[in-house]
Amino acid sequence: MLNVTIRDVKTILTAPGGINLVVVKIETSEPGLYGLGCATFTQRHLAVKSAIDDYIKPFLIGKDPARIEDLWQSAMVSGYWRNGPIMNNAISGMEMALWDIKGKMAGMPVYQLLGGKCREGVSVYRHADGRDVQEVEDNVRKFMDEGYRYIRCQMGLYGGRHEIMHKPEGALPGAYFDPAAYARSIPKLFNHLRSTLGSEIELIHDVHERLQPIEALRLAKALEPYDMFFLEDALAPEHIDWFRVIRNQTSVPLAMGELFVHPQEWLPLISERLIDFIRVHISAIGGITPAKKLAVLCEAFGVRTAWHGPGDVSPVGHAANLHLDISSINLGVQEWYAFTDAEREVFPGCPEVRQGYAYILDKPGLGIEIDEVKAAQYPPRTNLPTWTLARKPDGTASRP
Repeated sequence: MLNVTIRDVKTILTAPGGINLVVVKIETSEPGLYGLGCATFTQRHLAVKSAIDDYIKPFLIGKDPARIEDLWQSAMVSGYWRNGPIMNNAISGMEMALWDIKGKMAGMPVYQLLGGKCREGVSVYRHADGRDVQEVEDNVRKFMDEGYRYIRCQMGLYGGRHEIMHKPEGALPGAYFDPAAYARSIPKLFNHLRSTLGSEIELIHDVHERLQPIEALRLAKALEPYDMFFLEDALAPEHIDWFRVIRNQTSVPLAMGELFVHPQEWLPLISERLIDFIRVHISAIGGITPAKKLAVLCEAFGVRTAWHGPGDVSPVGHAANLHLDISSINLGVQEWYAFTDAEREVFPGCPEVRQGYAYILDKPGLGIEIDEVKAAQYPPRTNLPTWTLARKPDGTASRP
């Protein structure tokens, strides 16, 4: 295949699981040779589509799809300002599709191009929620029966949802939560789980930035007796300097990075060994290219990977996560989302999970396809998710 060039770039918006997904399809001058990439920024999907259609597409047409590093670097600075979530996602859709094309041209899965297998399957964790400690325990046991050994445990999802709110008159609508009540409830939850489930299962909890730094420190210290696998996103990105304080006062393993978009957010945490797991959203930092470099950087400092893997990552993005996981020696664990039947129809070749391990199809490229006709049957919605409109009891807008 000599002189292959990029012929067209499509942005595909679809929501087969009820969550807005953005997928990029790059077609080449070689008939039948194309690649898929994830550019999903659920809450700003239309802005990402515009960035791809209006800027990335004309930037790519006629260029050599094999020059991934050059195209990534050039696209990142082509707008002068960089490292924002909209353009990072647009660039991610581009470069994942280019990796998919390169794998197909080489006749190899992408993980082979990243250095080959470090493992056969990828350990994943699932989310167990509940209205009270017993319901959380019951849901954890269901996952254990299915072979999962890593489980994230919440009670009322993020920040709790079942406390009585004492709102002021005229309080605005929103997803209200009580940080103090939430912080008191979580040590009780994990005390119950450890006393009933024992010590063999790995337990995780996501603070989701719902606490002030000093409150997050108190929670981390209170969770020390319960042998956490990690405590996730204890702080907002604006407060990452506080990790120095938390690290000096508690031994709870820390995971951070879901909202990171800029290298200067993760560099100090890694180089100073202030966290134990990096869990960025791959498309939000620009795709496989920066993520592989980030994984190698983390390896040098004893930090493991736990890439973000919720429902607002397309199956293409989940496949990209797994190619990185399989080829990185310092994998910690992979967050996992159970695909709906509709998502499996729209995205043939979805990765599968068996007994707590995720597997990708051993096919050239990323190993996943998209049925554009079926994708069009599930148009995205333009309303914002209610959980992003978080408020404290007095009505103050808060971190989601």
